[in-house]
Amino acid sequence: MEREVNGEQEKIDKEIFIIKVVVLIVLIIAFIILIVYLVFAPTIDLKKSKEISITYPKVYKEPGYKAKSLFNDLTNKVKVKGKVNSQKIGTYKITYIVKNFLFTAVTTRSVKVVDKEKPQIILKGKEETDVCPNANYQEEGYEVTDNYDKDLKDKVKVTVTDNEIVYTVKDSSGNKAKVIRKLIYQDKIKPDLKLKGSTNLSLTIGSTYLESGYTAIDNCDGDVWGNVKVMGSVNPNKLGTYTLTYNVQDKAGNEAIATRKVTIRNIQKTNSGCGIAGAIYLTFDDGPNASSTAQILNVLKEEGVKATFFVTNAGPDALIKRAYDEGHTIGLHTASHKYNVVYASVNNYFNDLNAVANRVKRITGYDSKFIRFPGGSSNTVSRKYSSGIMTRLASEVVNRGYKYYDWNVDSGDAGTCAKSKSSSCVYSTTTRYLSKNKCNMVLMHDIKSYTADALRNIIKYGKQNGYIFKQIDSSTPIVSQGINN
Repeated sequence: MEREVNGEQEKIDKEIFIIKVVVLIVLIIAFIILIVYLVFAPTIDLKKSKEISITYPKVYKEPGYKAKSLFNDLTNKVKVKGKVNSQKIGTYKITYIVKNFLFTAVTTRSVKVVDKEKPQIILKGKEETDVCPNANYQEEGYEVTDNYDKDLKDKVKVTVTDNEIVYTVKDSSGNKAKVIRKLIYQDKIKPDLKLKGSTNLSLTIGSTYLESGYTAIDNCDGDVWGNVKVMGSVNPNKLGTYTLTYNVQDKAGNEAIATRKVTIRNIQKTNSGCGIAGAIYLTFDDGPNASSTAQILNVLKEEGVKATFFVTNAGPDALIKRAYDEGHTIGLHTASHKYNVVYASVNNYFNDLNAVANRVKRITGYDSKFIRFPGGSSNTVSRKYSSGIMTRLASEVVNRGYKYYDWNVDSGDAGTCAKSKSSSCVYSTTTRYLSKNKCNMVLMHDIKSYTADALRNIIKYGKQNGYIFKQIDSSTPIVSQGINN
């Protein structure tokens, strides 16, 4: 019995011993693992915070990190995964991983791209705007920009009250902008009163003064032409300078005033000649023409003669430039040569004249003040379109610094010789009316080929018979056949 008890005790002691040995081994292994872990396990330390916020559009820059084990720097072994799109609002995850021996360390950083800049509302017009009394404000418009959302115009909320308009907008990040336009109901602008025609007229005594008219437009009241009052009068039968005063007021009492001066002068005697007896002035109308004008310039150059060209808006620019560069006088004829347009009104005439003057100035840089009326100053065709217009124009062109030139010798190239188109007809018609007892202002047309063909013989005739050739210049007096309208 005692032996059985002792045997059982030995078995228990043996088991206890085994347990202790196992526990000791486990502890030894655990200790070894702990030592290995402490020696080899990596750690990652992030510089700055694990949660970073950057403001759009600032570019994200990695703040840095450091990885190590107990005895080693493992920073160079860290792998970084994930990217931050600085151009797009949102939250991004950056993952940092490092491995050492049997151990891996992982940590993350949260990067948030945010927009903190509010939109901009830019008003067209003024922030304090005058509005006509009893009128509704007409929206002048606005533009909206945002650093991130760009155009937010469709998202603007407009609130209208009696005295102001409030514009508000919110971008996708919740940033708000607000602008106020104040409305001031008042009219401080005077009507726009404009006189038609010239504000400085010069008429010969006995002429008929015709009012050119006026316009009057008000910013609030619209057309106030009927409210214009004209004070003063013109006596065309008495010499002197008369002042006409035009006055108009709007409903708010804003007043506009304009004046027109009309001078009644004696009839000026003009020359049928040019002051130099035995001189021939070759003048050419209606050009340039690519073929015939070029031929005429060639003849003039070869014969050493200078002439005058009254040009239109037709033909090549290069021929006007050539004529000017070769020393010829460039005069102004008409842009359109349409009588029904040119002679419909004084304004129409000067609009047409300005068009051809601008062409000459553009081509040559020269501001010509020499003109020839379409049909001449004595034409009667203008009566069909405006009674008395030639009387008014003859005075007005002089008032504006121009000199006009008719002719006292007609080459017939647009008349008696036009049907036959004969150069011999042009030659005989021209030379027949030349005289050494007068200045010969010869009308020709450089668009006629038969005129170009006749020119050399006309020049030779003049040279052989003791004439001299001149061109119109600032010393050449006005040449007029007389006004018939």
